[in-house]
Amino acid sequence: MPSLRDLVFSDLPSLLRPKDLLVMNDTRVIKARFFGQKASGGRVEFLVERLLSSHEALVQLRASHPPAIESEIIPINDPIARLRILGRHDRFYRVRFEHVDDVVKWLEAHGQMPLPPYIKRDADVFDESRYQTVYARHPGAVAAPTAGLHFDTALMNVLQQQGVDIAYVTLHVGAGTFQPVQEDDISKHVMHAEHYTIDETTRDKIAQTRGNHGRVIAIGTTSLRALESAADQNGNVKAGDAETRIFIHPGYTFKAVDALLTNFHLPCSTLMMLVSAFGGYDTLREAYRHAIDKRYRFFSYGDAMFLERS
Repeated sequence: MPSLRDLVFSDLPSLLRPKDLLVMNDTRVIKARFFGQKASGGRVEFLVERLLSSHEALVQLRASHPPAIESEIIPINDPIARLRILGRHDRFYRVRFEHVDDVVKWLEAHGQMPLPPYIKRDADVFDESRYQTVYARHPGAVAAPTAGLHFDTALMNVLQQQGVDIAYVTLHVGAGTFQPVQEDDISKHVMHAEHYTIDETTRDKIAQTRGNHGRVIAIGTTSLRALESAADQNGNVKAGDAETRIFIHPGYTFKAVDALLTNFHLPCSTLMMLVSAFGGYDTLREAYRHAIDKRYRFFSYGDAMFLERS
């Protein structure tokens, strides 16, 4: 039977040791949802999946009839700007923002915070601050790395005073993180691509932590996916920029990460498979049963758990 303990998040220091390293995802959520109107008058809802440049993006869109390639869409709250539909890539559309200096700045002024699809309300002012980690720096995500939402600056200071170090990766979370696995044979499931960056400072801190017999602790599944994508078979992490489609499920051999802080995830999701691979299927099943019995809160604004690698 797994060892389960009920704690509050301010108890996190009791689970950590000097020489441990927390690796956090410092991506920043952009206001990726906005609306437009076709020349015919039809309404189109856009959700940016990922930024391609300062003027282009891949988007999901919702409309009664999909807009034609090369057609123009007028943003509802900015009649000067135009969105040109350049092409379709599977379930995404490539669009160019015209008469816009910079997509990120334009979205900040005209977009809405993209709450997860299971939150059935519009984002409000509370979400604009709450759905963002205190250490978010690099804009590009359309979903928050939610394990990091539990941290505040005071707790991070306490951890560092305790001898726990902190490092950062950047993985821009895409909306595909919410897509369920629909294949009976999970080996056929294709992960959405996400861009990540690991700098030399983080690479060196990981190597130093391993040399000092500390633990590399991923804050959230996105940090873990970046580290495992960049690690060789000996657990050495390479610095640089890359894209990952890594699909971690039971049977995967972890190379870089020793412990994981993560929220409670949707059933049938790739994230559920990842944490089951990390902590062990039986352990996770018992932990979720316990969480339900104790009325823990699930998903993005919910509670968290600390897992050591099985």
